[in-house]
Amino acid sequence: MDAGFPEVRPRRLRGTKALRAMVAETALRPAELVLPVFVKEGLADPQPISSMPGVVQHTRDSVRKAAAQAAEAGVGGVIVFGIPADKDGVGSGADDPEGISQVAIADIRAEVGDDLVIMADLCLCEYTDHGHCGIVTEDGYVDNDATLERYASTAVAQARAGAHMVAPSGMMDGQVGAIRKALDGAGFRSLPICGYSAKYASAFYGPFREAAEGAPKFGDRATHQQDPANVLEALKEVGLDLAEGADMVMVKPALSYLDVIRRVADMVHVPVAAYQVSGEFAMIEAAAANGWLDRDKAIMETLTSIRRAGASVILSYWATEVSGWLA
Repeated sequence: MDAGFPEVRPRRLRGTKALRAMVAETALRPAELVLPVFVKEGLADPQPISSMPGVVQHTRDSVRKAAAQAAEAGVGGVIVFGIPADKDGVGSGADDPEGISQVAIADIRAEVGDDLVIMADLCLCEYTDHGHCGIVTEDGYVDNDATLERYASTAVAQARAGAHMVAPSGMMDGQVGAIRKALDGAGFRSLPICGYSAKYASAFYGPFREAAEGAPKFGDRATHQQDPANVLEALKEVGLDLAEGADMVMVKPALSYLDVIRRVADMVHVPVAAYQVSGEFAMIEAAAANGWLDRDKAIMETLTSIRRAGASVILSYWATEVSGWLA
């Protein structure tokens, strides 16, 4: 050290928990968290999801209670995934005014009003008998433009049910533009769209496919979801969604794509959401159950890293629980 300069010791600001909190560069707020909820038509009681400890397929009654608990904890929003009793090749239940997503959205809106942002996941995989995200041609390929028509109709149904925001997750080309046009034409010009703009063909969706009962019966989704090797492609997708009218963009999954979150956050001037997906949840819960790590610390560390990377909204199955810790 040169003479005349004080000795620099960064550890001086790490001495106590209160001191560390005072100088923390990144902080989580309950209002930034969104709770994903699964609602299944015809259930008498909530059904546990074996690969996601503590998470259930809700009944209409239990999802109202979960939403009320989330609102009381200060959670910012919920995102609704519906599971119909009957499925077909075109996902008819997705835009049915009496379909499970629409009635669940209406139930939640009646329960919490505007105290939570009610986001509606918008895709067809939970509603089709083949499990793909759109209309499938005879040769097994997802027809992009035919699927856009279904997305547009579904968005209007979700808006009429009371959703505060729609979130198209199918990764079809032009989906945001088609949905924006449909919403505007139906009188919902003020309803925002959160585009799943950078959604990767990830191995970390496994438990979700049990929860939402939307696993493809053949093939995979690599023709429309993004290659995990690519980041420039993600930035292109984000730019296209913004040009089509997206009000928020999402990166999914979160933990394996922190670099993508950072690149997107540096590029855009809208909120960036990140989805801490089912596989990320399941890994921590399984490791904690085996005593291999400290569950609560691991949860907070991962959420903080997602926030630090640049996400201003985080979808997490721990949203209500963590909001209680932050209170």
